[in-house]
Amino acid sequence: MEQIMKKDTQAENLLEAAAGFVPTLRERAGEIEKNRSLPQDIADAFAAAGFYSLMVPESLGGHEIDPLTYLKLVRTLATGDASAAWCVMIGATTALSSAYMPKADAEQIFGKGQRTITAGVFAPTGKAVPEGDGFRVSGRWQWGSGSPNAAWVSGGCFVMRDGKPEMSDTGVPISRMMLVPKSDVTLLDTWDVSGLCGTGSTDFEMKDVYVPASRAVAFGYDKPMERPLYLFPIFALLASGISSVALGTARAAIDELVGFASAKTPQGTLKPLASRPDTQMGVSKAEALVRSATAFMDDAVGAAWDAAQKGDEIPVALRRDMRLSMAHATTAAAEAVDIVYGLGGGTSVYRKSPLQRQFRDVHVATQHMMVAKGVLEQAGRLFLGLETDTRLF
Repeated sequence: MEQIMKKDTQAENLLEAAAGFVPTLRERAGEIEKNRSLPQDIADAFAAAGFYSLMVPESLGGHEIDPLTYLKLVRTLATGDASAAWCVMIGATTALSSAYMPKADAEQIFGKGQRTITAGVFAPTGKAVPEGDGFRVSGRWQWGSGSPNAAWVSGGCFVMRDGKPEMSDTGVPISRMMLVPKSDVTLLDTWDVSGLCGTGSTDFEMKDVYVPASRAVAFGYDKPMERPLYLFPIFALLASGISSVALGTARAAIDELVGFASAKTPQGTLKPLASRPDTQMGVSKAEALVRSATAFMDDAVGAAWDAAQKGDEIPVALRRDMRLSMAHATTAAAEAVDIVYGLGGGTSVYRKSPLQRQFRDVHVATQHMMVAKGVLEQAGRLFLGLETDTRLF
């Protein structure tokens, strides 16, 4: 009981801290976007608040937070700025490697009091060749969100033996995340995009970097700490963070429209925007989209978390429901933003309006493969009893 109360207090403190950042993030949203990455002082403040340590084991001084609190925290930050929330999401999920590494090595990077910022890309676009007690790594990765702020950066690699990828017992290539100091990485200035501009999701390279085996983690293949959080599917944690950014962005967009709807009288009319039936119906639909999608995702994640807390492997049906809920939530969030952006009329298009940025941000979020249309296809195959590749579920 004492442990449960401690966890509840920790969750409340983290959520309160996230809410405390929202006014500053709204005030600095333009600066974040123009900078094309999170200003370092904000990243450092997030680190001090423990946001990048959300999924680091308690034994290393992290929060080892439950997934539902994680989702609420990301949604809250996204109401302030989507790019900032995205960076926290990436930092939190890449730090999951701490639960897979030998304890002594993990302590050096993530140990108590360090509040280490990590970033990385799961896609295995690098190659790792065994060498001594480690690997020689080269590659280039896209979408390195948060890498400008990070002290450690990881990139997915196929392990190459005799020129061919190393295969698992099930006949699929083994991908390992190679965690290196940022000094071993070259950041490339490629992040010039329409939305989520402040995430710093630039390409990066490693060239002939030696990585010890202790920092080469194969999620879904290596054994993590035997704790409930690390029984949870890592790609569900990643996808849920993406959809939470989208939902928080939609929440902020609805609130933005409601905030000026009573004061704005559209040209050619005599009544304020709020008095128009299409505005009233549109706001209702946007609210229904966001609230129902949030409830579906929280319900699916909660069911899987209950299984993880019992020490059970998460069954395919629960993983299916989670990934479906996350893809749906991202689409629903974008639809809600489209509605309020349209209702905002000319106000929505000005740079000074948060609606134009929220419109761009949420539509970039929809392009991520973890929440794209292919997820719906895979979930549908499972509902229909068809053979389906669920490795990324």
